[in-house]
Amino acid sequence: MVNRFEIDGEEVLDGEVKPFGNSAHVTVPKRWRGADVKVVRTSEPDGGDDE
Repeated sequence: MVNRFEIDGEEVLDGEVKPFGNSAHVTVPKRWRGADVKVVRTSEPDGGDDE
Protein backbone atom coordinates (compact mmCIF):
# COMPACT_ATOMS: atom_id res chain seq x y z
CA MET A 1 0.00 0.00 0.00
CA VAL A 2 1.36 3.41 -0.97
CA ASN A 3 0.53 6.50 1.03
CA ARG A 4 0.30 9.93 -0.54
CA PHE A 5 1.77 12.96 1.23
CA GLU A 6 1.55 16.61 0.33
CA ILE A 7 4.53 18.68 1.44
CA ASP A 8 5.10 22.38 0.81
CA GLY A 9 8.71 22.96 -0.11
CA GLU A 10 11.32 24.78 -2.13
CA GLU A 11 13.15 22.02 -3.99
CA VAL A 12 13.00 18.24 -4.56
CA LEU A 13 16.04 15.98 -4.79
CA ASP A 14 16.02 12.32 -5.86
CA GLY A 15 18.75 10.30 -4.23
CA GLU A 16 19.84 6.92 -2.92
CA VAL A 17 20.41 6.05 0.72
CA LYS A 18 23.98 4.82 1.13
CA PRO A 19 25.72 2.99 4.00
CA PHE A 20 27.47 5.16 6.58
CA GLY A 21 29.06 3.34 9.53
CA ASN A 22 26.26 1.66 11.51
CA SER A 23 23.65 3.85 9.80
CA ALA A 24 22.89 5.31 6.37
CA HIS A 25 22.75 8.76 4.81
CA VAL A 26 21.46 10.74 1.85
CA THR A 27 23.76 13.39 0.41
CA VAL A 28 22.20 16.78 -0.27
CA PRO A 29 23.72 19.93 -1.80
CA LYS A 30 26.01 21.96 0.47
CA ARG A 31 23.76 24.99 -0.06
CA TRP A 32 21.06 23.16 1.94
CA ARG A 33 23.15 23.42 5.14
CA GLY A 34 21.04 24.79 7.99
CA ALA A 35 17.75 24.18 6.14
CA ASP A 36 14.87 22.08 7.49
CA VAL A 37 14.32 18.98 5.34
CA LYS A 38 11.98 15.99 5.22
CA VAL A 39 12.97 12.56 3.94
CA VAL A 40 10.33 10.30 2.38
CA ARG A 41 11.10 6.66 1.56
CA THR A 42 9.60 5.86 -1.86
CA SER A 43 10.55 2.18 -2.17
CA GLU A 44 11.14 -0.85 0.02
CA PRO A 45 14.69 -1.27 1.38
CA ASP A 46 16.81 -3.87 -0.44
CA GLY A 47 17.12 -5.95 2.73
CA GLY A 48 20.93 -5.67 2.84
CA ASP A 49 21.67 -4.80 6.48
CA ASP A 50 18.92 -5.25 9.04
CA GLU A 51 19.06 -3.51 12.42
